[in-house]
Amino acid sequence: MSTFFYNPSDDTDSPARVDKIRPVRIVTYPGVEIIDLTGPMEVFAFANNALQQSGVCSKLAYPMEVLAAKPGPLKSSCGLQIIAEKAYIEVNEDIDTLLIAGSPDVNCLLCDSALQSWIRNITPKVRRLASICTGAFLLAETGLLDGRRATSHWDYCDRLARDYPAVNVEPNRIFVRDGCISTSGGITSGIDLALSMVEEDWGSELALLVARYLVVFLKRPGGQSQFSAYLTSDASRPEIKDLQTWIMLNLTQDLRVEALAERMRMSTRNFARFFSTETGLTPAKFVEMARIDAARHYLGSTQLSVETVAAKSGFGDAERMRRAFIRQLSINPQSYRERFGLCELYSIEAA
Repeated sequence: MSTFFYNPSDDTDSPARVDKIRPVRIVTYPGVEIIDLTGPMEVFAFANNALQQSGVCSKLAYPMEVLAAKPGPLKSSCGLQIIAEKAYIEVNEDIDTLLIAGSPDVNCLLCDSALQSWIRNITPKVRRLASICTGAFLLAETGLLDGRRATSHWDYCDRLARDYPAVNVEPNRIFVRDGCISTSGGITSGIDLALSMVEEDWGSELALLVARYLVVFLKRPGGQSQFSAYLTSDASRPEIKDLQTWIMLNLTQDLRVEALAERMRMSTRNFARFFSTETGLTPAKFVEMARIDAARHYLGSTQLSVETVAAKSGFGDAERMRRAFIRQLSINPQSYRERFGLCELYSIEAA
């Protein structure tokens, strides 16, 4: 495990090892979709664990609390009971990230006018406000999504657009970030959104480490379709999974099949056959898709130039990246950025 994770939000040239506490609060209610709640919580919990084990933080980087109309047990949509630690009305400060979980029954979200008022009042005090799945309906009902881009579960996007015409609904997106407000797609998309927050706070190495521990093979860029199985791996052998993770963390290295075979201490022919059998992809195809995935992330969430994106993603030059994008996505990098770039981009400093 890495012993240090760079914090992009630090302004100093040499970030000190000081605790950076970002309290996370999650709003829930009877009928909540359990994965909307537990998925993001697990991401932040594993990030806490990694940061403490590596010695970066002595305290929890993401202390979490579950909020509801009143403290105590409530039943989720699948019947599992969860415990709310506080009433949301009791919380007026000390929130970095506020998450709104969703429910299969949208009416569960809209029946509490006091909750809507609380969200409107607390929003100026939080750094990040986000909804998971149909939680977007609650944000839309408060008016906070008016004039903003947003998404929700693919099966509810038509209703969201119909009921809230002031919201610019983008169906099938994994997540959409517009300023300080984010909305995610269906259910497990909340994990992708939480991973993007960890990456924004601590860098891509920690986000990938958390994704690996959660057996979420790869964090997906927000611009990706909810239906896509992009770079999903069926590999069962741990050595192949380890190699895939290493590839994604070392995209600028020599990743030709010969170099990868040498790393695995196998002949080129046997390695290529072994890798393809395990993953359904040739090594070259996997590397290209991993580099495309990284480039899509940079194009969609930073202001880095296309040339810098190509370099950081391992393509070497913009023309090679352009050809790969056309071949795999039928769109060039600049057009991808124009279509899927976030409204307010945060910069990731080039290494």
